[in-house]
Amino acid sequence: MCVAHFKMLPHDQVAMPYQWEYPYLLSIIPSLFGLLSFPRNNISYLVLSMISTGLFSVAPLIYGSMEMFPMAQQLYRHGKAYRFIFGFSAVSVMYLLVVIAVQVHGWQLYYSKKLLDSWFTSTQEKKKK
Repeated sequence: MCVAHFKMLPHDQVAMPYQWEYPYLLSIIPSLFGLLSFPRNNISYLVLSMISTGLFSVAPLIYGSMEMFPMAQQLYRHGKAYRFIFGFSAVSVMYLLVVIAVQVHGWQLYYSKKLLDSWFTSTQEKKKK
């Protein structure tokens, strides 16, 4: 999307983005909430980060993988690909990137949960004293 917007390449060489890529751009929001939670161990910002990760990061990736499935099915059944990235079919490259992104966001959720549990127990211990 940015390549066409900043005119780095001619417009005819840049494919139109999929519809799920626009909401995926909002996946920077969970990172910002996570960064805002660090200075004072703010649990509410961390919870917002975890919820918005599911909403703005994981959900568009799941929708995108379902949207690209017919093209992947056509590629593997009939061997026909219409878009290419670096000589590989675009669907294969996009699925590879989706798998990597899901892993990264999964790790983000896992470690956010670990941090939330740690902060919550330390907060409970302070309240007991």
